[in-house]
Amino acid sequence: MKSDIEKAKSLLKSEGYTCVVCSEDKIYTSTERGVKPLLAWIDGNTDMKGFSAADKVVGKAAAFLYVILGVKAVYADVISEPAKQVLNENGIDVEYVTLTDAIRNRAGTGFCPMETAVKSISEPAAAAEAVRRKIEELK
Repeated sequence: MKSDIEKAKSLLKSEGYTCVVCSEDKIYTSTERGVKPLLAWIDGNTDMKGFSAADKVVGKAAAFLYVILGVKAVYADVISEPAKQVLNENGIDVEYVTLTDAIRNRAGTGFCPMETAVKSISEPAAAAEAVRRKIEELK
């Protein structure tokens, strides 16, 4: 039987999702980009404690949101060094394909606004608030 992280990775790659979180027979998926699905799960009080996640891109903001969700493992196609550090510091297992200094914005012209919003933050709840403020600014 596949482990939860292997199941999440397989679904991420084969089904075109941007994010998959699973534990045994419970599976949550999203095709939305960025931190939107993570915030939706937090806002919906979705219990993901002990789940494993697979995500296309994990920056520091997403890492903090995974900490809030309580996942035990995160796989990322691309992860930033600050995100890896946040996950490691919070006892979350990390697997990845590409490690980068920082996540770039979608246009490739600078850094991801979410990564920038949490750059100097070290506490998950403060990071979530900073992410929400940045999303409102960008609307």
